[in-house]
Amino acid sequence: MARRRQLYEGKAKILFEGPEPGTLVQYFKDDATAGNGAKSGVITGKGVLNNRISEHLMLLLQDIGIPTHFIRRINMREQLVKEVEIIPLEVVVRNIAAGSIAKRFGIEEGTRLPRTIVEFYYKNDALNDPLVSEDHIIAFEWACPHDLEDMTSMAMRVNDFLCGLFSGIGIQLVDFKLEFGRSWEGDDMRIVLADEISPDNCRLWDNQTNEKLDKDRFRRDLGNVREAYQEVARRLGILPEAGNGGDMKGPETMQ
Repeated sequence: MARRRQLYEGKAKILFEGPEPGTLVQYFKDDATAGNGAKSGVITGKGVLNNRISEHLMLLLQDIGIPTHFIRRINMREQLVKEVEIIPLEVVVRNIAAGSIAKRFGIEEGTRLPRTIVEFYYKNDALNDPLVSEDHIIAFEWACPHDLEDMTSMAMRVNDFLCGLFSGIGIQLVDFKLEFGRSWEGDDMRIVLADEISPDNCRLWDNQTNEKLDKDRFRRDLGNVREAYQEVARRLGILPEAGNGGDMKGPETMQ
């Protein structure tokens, strides 16, 4: 079968036309970027690891009633997902001060926040994904109040579940980014979790040592990026069959 038509390419993934109407094939690349593309590189096998980790976490979240776009994993680098209307917001959930919030408020990185904080960022690379308020979101019609309520509620449920899951394998969930989309069935719409959940968009620190097991290793030139992703997969019990994040060249065709 000929390679399917490419619809979109982002920093870490490519979307292809799916085998049925309303579906897409999501392909995980090895490309790594930071600072909205200011820094870039390739981490061999990262896409394989992120595909498996995201599949595992999406399935667990579905089991507790979180609706997602995930349908099934196709192969080492691809997933079949539902086509959704992506809401142009990044929803960031923070448990511990790190990254931009530590710089913004002069908080020492690693300080546990008084309560979990949910932030919204407008998805626009040209504007460096600015932090926005709920008033901005509603005024510019990126989402309505009910959408915001659904996204915030789901983000907090995801946080509660993942904090417990990662704590059980000796990892602190410092913060993470979620994306949501509108899924339509006839005239009925519901908000679903989309994109991915992986060390690319989560800050994950070892409980004992605070060693970073996420993309900050790439952002901050700490080295051993793939090894950190492998460690997360190992603790989750889902290392790929090869056991080392083995590479697959190029998107695979659907059968």
